[in-house]
Amino acid sequence: MNWNGITVGYALSGSHCTFAEVMPQIKRFVDAGANVVPIVSHTLITTDTRFGTAKEWQEQLTGITGNEIISTIVQAEPLGPSLLLDVLVIAPCTGNTTSRLANAITDSAVLMAAKAQMRNSRPVVLGISTNDGLGLNAANIAKLLVAKHIYFVPFGQDNPVQKPNSLVAKMDLIMEACEAALNGKQLQPILVERAL
Repeated sequence: MNWNGITVGYALSGSHCTFAEVMPQIKRFVDAGANVVPIVSHTLITTDTRFGTAKEWQEQLTGITGNEIISTIVQAEPLGPSLLLDVLVIAPCTGNTTSRLANAITDSAVLMAAKAQMRNSRPVVLGISTNDGLGLNAANIAKLLVAKHIYFVPFGQDNPVQKPNSLVAKMDLIMEACEAALNGKQLQPILVERAL
């Protein structure tokens, strides 16, 4: 696919252990010619963890994309009327973000960006990363699986023995899932085996 002229909104919610895995995927879009607009949850902006500091992740995002980060609801709201984004990726998409999206709660920049895309009948692609995907959050994932304009990066259990409810997307399929979504299709198979 020719990504020149395509604007990708790339949103990250608070699965800090997955940030290092998705940064190369963001770079793939940029290297392919896409304009990537970074959008982040409050957690990424404010929380330092053993996986890196908030400042380090912000610097990586702006360095890779060359764009300023959208981190507030006020900054994200114009994405709807402007029709800026051709596709929105939320990866990692935590259980918290999944549940809010499934229940129409718009209380972060990431969720406002998703609301803007859905208002415009444009694709939202979710790369889930949640410890309760086969627990209480299974109902929310099911709601989103049948929702219009929402697509998933193929996902599977990342550690079925020690964390049997945990589901994580194969983040190296993000670009392929977006290409399929731009054509109105779900990348298949949606359920895949993840390497342990």
